[in-house]
Amino acid sequence: MVEMLDTKIAAFRLQRHHLSGKSRADAVDLCRDVCGVQAQLMASAYLQLQVRNPRIAREHVEDALWKSRTLVRTSLMRQTLHVIPSDEFALYIAALRESRVATALRVMARFGMTAAESDALTEVILETISSGPMTRTAITTAVRPRVGRRVRAWMDQVWSILRVPVAEGLICYGTGAGNQVTFIRADQWLPRQRAIPGDVARSELLRKYLRAYGPASARDFAHWSGMRAKECAQAFEALRGELSEVAGHGWLLAEDRPTLDTAKASKDVRLLPAFDSFLLAHHEKDHLVDPRYYKRVYRNQGWIAPVVLVNGRAIATWSQTPDGIAVDGFEKVSREVRKAIERASKAWSGRDA
Repeated sequence: MVEMLDTKIAAFRLQRHHLSGKSRADAVDLCRDVCGVQAQLMASAYLQLQVRNPRIAREHVEDALWKSRTLVRTSLMRQTLHVIPSDEFALYIAALRESRVATALRVMARFGMTAAESDALTEVILETISSGPMTRTAITTAVRPRVGRRVRAWMDQVWSILRVPVAEGLICYGTGAGNQVTFIRADQWLPRQRAIPGDVARSELLRKYLRAYGPASARDFAHWSGMRAKECAQAFEALRGELSEVAGHGWLLAEDRPTLDTAKASKDVRLLPAFDSFLLAHHEKDHLVDPRYYKRVYRNQGWIAPVVLVNGRAIATWSQTPDGIAVDGFEKVSREVRKAIERASKAWSGRDA
């Protein structure tokens, strides 16, 4: 019964992540359904979408980001870059803002900076980029002469001076300039955003998270989101009447329980790229990879390796070589799985993993 439940949970999550069967979802709907794709490396973001729907070309994603602007790239969960639907920008910002801004202000306070000085700095940054997108370096250079000694001392010690306005949703990432990205005012780049109270946004983000990654616990939600444990516990409490407990695994939206109960194992073999969002949603990873091989997937300095996924579990890592795909298996696999890996590998030939 335990194995059967584990199989159903894996099947449910694969289905919700468009990793079983053939998906026709476009880039915007995929980003919506998986709660954003991690985009620290844009090459990985493109591949995360393509592995779910091979018909999505890189230019489709770039058009959505830079032309129609139906997608937006910005720093969100765990202070990492994600690509999300533009019409959900306000939701993610409102849910994450309180904890992210508080963290940034604590760092500023170590340099004697006050909240008022932080607000003033944000105003200077917004004025600086009012004429259009600018690189991080250009913004820092332009802002420095306009701030006081304490702020300059803080600027000398941090990698980015944009953390607070990004967390507040006042600026987001624009198009690239050479090898550097640019930043732009959100009110100049995106449609008008609706105001959402933080507690309401956190409850809605939890619903989205459980649809994609459930069943899960408050600890899992905190790990994935980067929000404070208290905020995550409050979000679960607010949804108490909408949740169904899955013994030993956490909580699921009650409306999704029939889907979980009837889920069937997928025979699909998928080659997930580095940093795939499917691998990042839970505190414990035993359901994804045998503990003996944990460090081969979750490597030093936050690097998440590309993996071969079978029935929701990583059975190997892989890399691209001049001759194709090299697979480093954890244990011996069946002939059927080897053939499926070969077929999946051919689909990746020539792509930048």
